[in-house]
Amino acid sequence: MRVKGAEGLRSLSFLVALGVVIMICLSLPVVLREVFPIRYTDMIATAAENHGVDWILIAAVIQVESGYRPAVVSKRGAVGLMQLMPETAFWISERAGRTIDTDDLTDPQTNIELGTYYLHYLLDRFPTEQAALAAYNGGPSNVSRWLGEGIWDGSYERTGGIPFAETRSYVRKVTMMRRLYQFLYQ
Repeated sequence: MRVKGAEGLRSLSFLVALGVVIMICLSLPVVLREVFPIRYTDMIATAAENHGVDWILIAAVIQVESGYRPAVVSKRGAVGLMQLMPETAFWISERAGRTIDTDDLTDPQTNIELGTYYLHYLLDRFPTEQAALAAYNGGPSNVSRWLGEGIWDGSYERTGGIPFAETRSYVRKVTMMRRLYQFLYQ
């Protein structure tokens, strides 16, 4: 009888451990949504619809670029949620038939709208999403050269071929954040 008692205790311990693991797995998305929230959802959804860009991709770019801080300015001068360089923002606004000034770039709605417009432009221009993301960070002319010269093929699997460490890291971060957001929010 002792053997059955020990086996029963092991079975009970296993079931308790399994129950704890299941509870952790079920609550993990809830906890991760608290750690990785998506803010400005209405503005992101509107920009996504206006420009035909997946809203989760926009959210991932914002998370990686600014951590959802609308007034942040990078060392290089990129501004706002989607970290737009003022020169790029002025070019985008001209193409979109708008007039802006530098102060407008800290406005979440303006920044998301212009950043999404630019992201859509890059997604149309480059053969892969990863190449468009690389261009968003490292510049379209650099990415065009890398692709044209065979330095990088534009794939996620070969992001190690991206010559700029910052851009290589950026593409990986946005792609991973997008996957996490897809898991948590779709």
